[in-house]
Amino acid sequence: NDIEFIRSTYYNMVEFARFSSSVGKFVGYTEYGLKQADYWNKDPSVLAQMRAQKETYCKHNIDID
Repeated sequence: NDIEFIRSTYYNMVEFARFSSSVGKFVGYTEYGLKQADYWNKDPSVLAQMRAQKETYCKHNIDID
């Protein structure tokens, strides 16, 4: 539970959206990011893929350490 997977999306060095495994969905930070986050959050396959990334990247590497 102490592990958090974060995927940030940038354009012109400005973060406009982020997926956080602790929140479980995308969050937008700009007007465009809010629209994109809403679009991505409506697609269950995108959310399932992002949630699986925590298992794929984080938990696998934690076991190594």
